[in-house]
Amino acid sequence: MSRFLDVYRGYRVPRFHLIELRRRGFVFSGVLIALSLIGLLSVGLTYSIDFKGGAQLSYPLKKDVTVQQVEATLAAAGLTDSKVQVVDSSAGREVAIRTQALTDPAASAALLRDLAKQAGVSTTDINVETIGPTWGAEISKKAFVGLLLVLTAIALYITLRFQWTMAIGAMIALLHDVLITAGVYALSGREVTPETVIAILTILGFSLYDTVVIYDKVKENTESPALVARHGWIGVVDLSLNQTIMRSVNTSLVVLLPILSLLLFGGATLKDFAFAMFVGVAIGAYSSIFIAAPILAIVHERQAARAKMTGPRGSARARSGASAAVGARRSPAPATSTSVASPSTGLPEQESVAVRDAAATSATARQGGGARPKPKPKSKRGQPAKRKRR
Repeated sequence: MSRFLDVYRGYRVPRFHLIELRRRGFVFSGVLIALSLIGLLSVGLTYSIDFKGGAQLSYPLKKDVTVQQVEATLAAAGLTDSKVQVVDSSAGREVAIRTQALTDPAASAALLRDLAKQAGVSTTDINVETIGPTWGAEISKKAFVGLLLVLTAIALYITLRFQWTMAIGAMIALLHDVLITAGVYALSGREVTPETVIAILTILGFSLYDTVVIYDKVKENTESPALVARHGWIGVVDLSLNQTIMRSVNTSLVVLLPILSLLLFGGATLKDFAFAMFVGVAIGAYSSIFIAAPILAIVHERQAARAKMTGPRGSARARSGASAAVGARRSPAPATSTSVASPSTGLPEQESVAVRDAAATSATARQGGGARPKPKPKSKRGQPAKRKRR
């Protein structure tokens, strides 16, 4: 237990083999993506009246009516995607309803009677207006173009700050997060509102933040020759993940807990935003560890294999081997103990060289080019003393 707490608090670096588990992570992500695609293609997304347009109803309240009671009345008429608000104004309490277009006159008249009876007012007190979509095709087009520009700028930033392989991993992780979040919305049948779009954009920022933190640690560790020599490049990536995993987990928990409180106790509008945020933050924390970093490792492995086959080292090795072979063919055979006759003197090669050296020495002596050695003076001590004749 104490070891777990030390790891959780960051006092000890865990030793999870996260890169080795990348296949399991890819399989899990593949299952989630497949389910998301099935939901998007078969069920599709349910757009709110902000995207489709509809009707807006407003009327005063003469009785004590709650939002849940008004929603139940609308659901009984088949209007399940309505937004109901009870507003306190200077004139008293009022109800504001945004729902889909009321195309059936008979059903609309029955609905108005039920709402008027519930609120204690007459049907003439209910104001009905037809409204267009607040989020139209033009806004969607501009939002899509802006999103593409932002993602392009982010990819360029990661490429300049780190390397292009990291930009690939970050973009794939972002696509993974958005696709799974949209698939969860399709399978759960929740409405896509402008709050949902805002939540998804927030998810992109959070996922990128977590990925950049991991990539920064990978860059710092791979620039150490000692670490790379000890663990290898892939081992250093795994070490970097272990060094940052607790930070990612703690950051995600700190973000998820307030979102969970909004999801459980917030209003209808806040719940849509909180649901998208909760799913996206959870998937973003997962993808930063099990998608972005493993993709970086895979790309680096392929680069290393390609460089080993066609890189400059392999080419230089091949060129040096070829040069050595050509030089071996062109170089003269080494001299052996067998004497070879010189073509100029007819003498063996070794004797010819000796004759040439002797001739050069005598010629130098005749020309005075060489200094003659001085004779050593005779030692007087060694001569016998002359005897005097008597």
